[in-house]
Amino acid sequence: MDTLLLSRIQFGANISFHILFPTITIALGWALLFFKLRFAATGLEKWMEAYKFWVKVFALSFAMGVVSGITMSFQFGTNWPGFMESVGNIAGPLLAYEVLTAFFLEAVFLGIMLFGFRKVPSWLHTTATFLVAFGTTMSAFWILVLNSWMHTPAGYEIRDGVVYATNWLEVIFNPSLPYRFTHTLLASGLTVAFLIAGISALRRLMGDRTEGSEATLRFGVLLGAILIPIQIFAGDMHGLNTLEHQPAKVAAMEGNWETGPNKPLILFAIPDQETRENRFEIGVPNMASIILTHKPEGVVPGLNDFVADDGTVLHPPVPQVFWSFRVMVATGFAMLALSWGATYLMFRRNTAGARWDVGQLPKIVLFALVAMAFSGWIATLAGWYTTEIGRQPWLVSGVLTTAQAVADVPAPMVLSTLIGYLVVYVGLIVVYIGVLTYLARIAAQGGKIPERTRAEAAEVAALTPAE
Repeated sequence: MDTLLLSRIQFGANISFHILFPTITIALGWALLFFKLRFAATGLEKWMEAYKFWVKVFALSFAMGVVSGITMSFQFGTNWPGFMESVGNIAGPLLAYEVLTAFFLEAVFLGIMLFGFRKVPSWLHTTATFLVAFGTTMSAFWILVLNSWMHTPAGYEIRDGVVYATNWLEVIFNPSLPYRFTHTLLASGLTVAFLIAGISALRRLMGDRTEGSEATLRFGVLLGAILIPIQIFAGDMHGLNTLEHQPAKVAAMEGNWETGPNKPLILFAIPDQETRENRFEIGVPNMASIILTHKPEGVVPGLNDFVADDGTVLHPPVPQVFWSFRVMVATGFAMLALSWGATYLMFRRNTAGARWDVGQLPKIVLFALVAMAFSGWIATLAGWYTTEIGRQPWLVSGVLTTAQAVADVPAPMVLSTLIGYLVVYVGLIVVYIGVLTYLARIAAQGGKIPERTRAEAAEVAALTPAE
């Protein structure tokens, strides 16, 4: 493996680790605001219990995101100097906007949100929670502006090999931003929905029967059930936008080699880039054309159109994009099945005639929710790999290739730091999941009815005359 490939793997490892935590904090901030508003409106302690538990998760995730983001930013200079040399006039201001309008907002009010509940008026604490949630969303906005511009650049000109902005509105609101931003926010919402549902289900399996854990379990399941069909629709719209602006990526996602109509939706295949064909292909006739063009005779681009006359391949690596796309879609449909199934079971009337009783969820569903607690991470990473690997060989589409931007450093040096990063990141992920499990166990122990109390309650009930 040469310096280029190792540098790509290293940056991919860094962004893969980093993106896990903003994916949680973006939507979790809004979930915390919901809990706080419900407490203010109803006075029910269960909502404050939910807030106090999940604000700990938010603080931990925020810290992990900040640290990993700082590490990642240094790689622009160490591994990819050509990026800032070429497009720094675009990337620099956008990253500065993210710091000035979003990160400062989060940092200033996070302290009030975490430690000021009993030290400031309730309205100020609620406002701080709102501003932190808004800050995380604005941070995502500016990062996705830059990322979307790298996919679909607009509002620029090139002078002496350097990119200059000619229209900042076109730079910011480039053709793929609305779709990518919407898709990412929904992905964050789904990540948080299944994380909340999964941790709450774990607490219930540990014996926690508090109203707070039941409220968050219900909230997570319902949020997931609401967001997943919206995400499927948004993903379809995003795919149509990608078809228009990045047809090579769509061809790789579909595993389609020849341009033409009536293309099947390939459910399974092993793409072979050497022979430029799929082995063991299983597909649904016409379905790719229907999904991408909304008509069976619609033309779907083929990968063979993106090979230069000299044999240079101008499309992304096919197996990685093909399979990461399918992992994302499969995870999404698993989310749909589980959230809708759990919603149906809760919606049925219980023995008392009431609906939305989490007690109607059987253990197998609770175990499934626990297993899917981090499914949002899987879908997010798979989607990220699809879109980022799918941009290759370009770093900025049509402007700058990855080979032009990479640093001229020895491959063994990049390899050694890559190994160091991977060891640290694996350890931190294990610790992070362990801390969440520990928090769930502590919360569950507080929600259990002690055996002695339960026995005393049964004895009192037996001695109490029936009315």
